[in-house]
Amino acid sequence: MDQRLTAILPTNDLDAAQAFFERLDFKRDEGSPDDYRMMSDGRGGFVHLAPAVEGWLEAGRNPFGLYLYRPDVDELAARFAGEIIEKEGPSEKPWGMYEFALNGPDDVLVRIGWPTRLR
Repeated sequence: MDQRLTAILPTNDLDAAQAFFERLDFKRDEGSPDDYRMMSDGRGGFVHLAPAVEGWLEAGRNPFGLYLYRPDVDELAARFAGEIIEKEGPSEKPWGMYEFALNGPDDVLVRIGWPTRLR
């Protein structure tokens, strides 16, 4: 591996954030400390969960966003049924992606999609 980029996501509740990412098939990395959760999905996805400074993240005002590229969009959408932001669920977007969006931990925007041309 020549390079890897990992998102560091501040969160008000490490346990809730970890549970959310576990639903996306992420697992806590061995040796990850309790106060800073390093997670990976075995497919090239990495996220580190860090405690947010008190009062920094407000519900509905989270400035962060994540995009998870996965070919099994429909399977993940079924797993998150009832939590998808868009009424239509997964759909083809004008920017060439088949995707859906969720409110993740602390209302972080989480988009899950795959290029339409590769479906």
